[in-house]
Amino acid sequence: MHVLVTGGTGFIGRMVCRALLADGHEVTVLSRKSDKIRSVLGDKFRGVESLNTNLIGSHVDAAVNLAGEPIANRRWSKQRKELLIESRRGITHQLNEFFTQLPTKPSVLVSASAVGFYGDQKDNIVNESTPPNQEFTHELCSNWENEALRAEALGIRVAIPRIGLVVGKGGFLDKMLPAFKIGLGGKMGSGRQWMPWIHIQDLVSIILYLLNHSQCKGPYNAVGPTPVTNAEFAKTLGSVLHRPSIIPMPTMAINLMFGEMGRLLTTGQKAVPQRLLDEEHYTFKFDTLEDALKDVV
Repeated sequence: MHVLVTGGTGFIGRMVCRALLADGHEVTVLSRKSDKIRSVLGDKFRGVESLNTNLIGSHVDAAVNLAGEPIANRRWSKQRKELLIESRRGITHQLNEFFTQLPTKPSVLVSASAVGFYGDQKDNIVNESTPPNQEFTHELCSNWENEALRAEALGIRVAIPRIGLVVGKGGFLDKMLPAFKIGLGGKMGSGRQWMPWIHIQDLVSIILYLLNHSQCKGPYNAVGPTPVTNAEFAKTLGSVLHRPSIIPMPTMAINLMFGEMGRLLTTGQKAVPQRLLDEEHYTFKFDTLEDALKDVV
């Protein structure tokens, strides 16, 4: 297949691109800086800076949409929130406009979202039909998803992985490791908030599974089968590193440092991959956090 990928140079995207290439697919990566493709991914990938049929070609079999401004690298001002929404909705809208120009439409669009779609769910078990708590992360993800679902009107199958916290060499774990490695890590806030994690290898496998199986459409919780609380995550990470994990970060300090964005650290979802398990019978390579962290760190 010829697969068009947005966000292909990011933490998740580069792993997806390499997996697609390993499976024998032709991969075109959309990037604002196409020369970055070669330095990040290598010479076997074609990079383009715009969605232009002359550049990409008139035949695209499938698309994987992972692009979006990083959500947790600065405080959420009003302008920052608007940028976070538009960076996701905007590129997805551009994809749909591009699809309309193609004489033969792609068969499938796998468009990322996040478990933040559900907002804070406290101790509720969260599956794909759980009603969301109306807050900014839901607004962000619902705008993203609704734009992706517009592709269905073009006859394109749309599958939406709602991604949890990705355990891999990069992402959120890179920000946690320095403190934990010197024994200064610990729970955040109360520690009772849930952290729906997933190993990067499982996430990549799930994205490719959704791409390749024609019965898959709609939202899927792309999370591991055993969610943990923040306190359990800190304890497990400390154990894997053979370091204590007893120094907490109080909620007040988090709120002062991060403002509203601090809710990413102090709230969560006890999300489970119900559709993947019940409908697709997906088998996870890493079904416990301890195994996932041991593999990564």
